Amino acid sequence: MEIVIAEDAALLREGLTRLLTDRGHEVVAAVGDAPALLAAVRDHRPDIAVVDVRMPPDHRDDGVRAAHELRSGEDEPQPVLVLSQYVEERYAAELLANDTGGFGYLLKDRIADVGDFLAALERVAAGGTALDPEVVSQIPARNRRRSRLDALTEREREVLAAMAEGLTNPAIADRLVLTLGAVEKHVSNIFTKLDLPADHQDHRRVRAVLAWLGHDVPGPSGPEA
Repeated sequence: MEIVIAEDAALLREGLTRLLTDRGHEVVAAVGDAPALLAAVRDHRPDIAVVDVRMPPDHRDDGVRAAHELRSGEDEPQPVLVLSQYVEERYAAELLANDTGGFGYLLKDRIADVGDFLAALERVAAGGTALDPEVVSQIPARNRRRSRLDALTEREREVLAAMAEGLTNPAIADRLVLTLGAVEKHVSNIFTKLDLPADHQDHRRVRAVLAWLGHDVPGPSGPEA
């Protein structure tokens, strides 16, 4: 997997580069500011970009604004994994505004296991999601569409929140201490209650996550596939 790293802290940038290289990935560029990130992605078209939120030149939100540009340009959205010390609510919501596929937002201080980080990286590069629970919980509730979400049971909400973090059904079963069959039933109920029938042209899991994170998810436009 080809990776671009954008991190202004030299020691962390070097550490990430060594970690990923040792695990068999290719770091095609490791840069320290937002303009260099945009240039590196343009030049290399990596499988994923790992981006810090606050970077030069302004040392404010330059990294996350660059990530937003990579996700919202005319080209196919670039898979991005944002690493931050804290949740930037506004930018997290903007980055999630159109599609959760190929996007992750993890808090540096809460990454306790290297294996989990690498799994999240690979999941995002493959078009999945990886959201820290704190990120999920801090997306303003007022932005959520309540009409269909109100129909979910408390357990179904827990399952959907775990889906938003990018967990697979077996991982959800482990976290919530449920059988895999029970999780699959909850997921099926979620799809039904959110009016998301099987459709080969759409990804119900992504659409369910979008609904949970507060984005308008239209109902089906045709008969069930």
